[in-house]
Amino acid sequence: MSAQPEHVPPPSSAPPMRTLAQLRSALATWGWPGDLAAFEAELGAVELDDLTAVQGVTQAYRRRVEMRYDEGAMAALARTPSDVDAELRRKLAEAGHQ
Repeated sequence: MSAQPEHVPPPSSAPPMRTLAQLRSALATWGWPGDLAAFEAELGAVELDDLTAVQGVTQAYRRRVEMRYDEGAMAALARTPSDVDAELRRKLAEAGHQ
């Protein structure tokens, strides 16, 4: 087994999420509605011998909590569809696509 990169928390006051218990607690408190149940379902469906899949599930849900502490991510989520559409159209026009 190769060494895994150390998880580096975002520069914020995100809760500790280095264990499954800590991640579950963070999801219960800071996750989006349904995150904890979805995490448990996805983790429950993964074979324990598939460490890559286990890691993928835990990292995805840890990132969901970290997003709550990331001002840029929260600002992006708060954008209206029309704002996103206008930005995409502007960027396409700048790139010469109509």
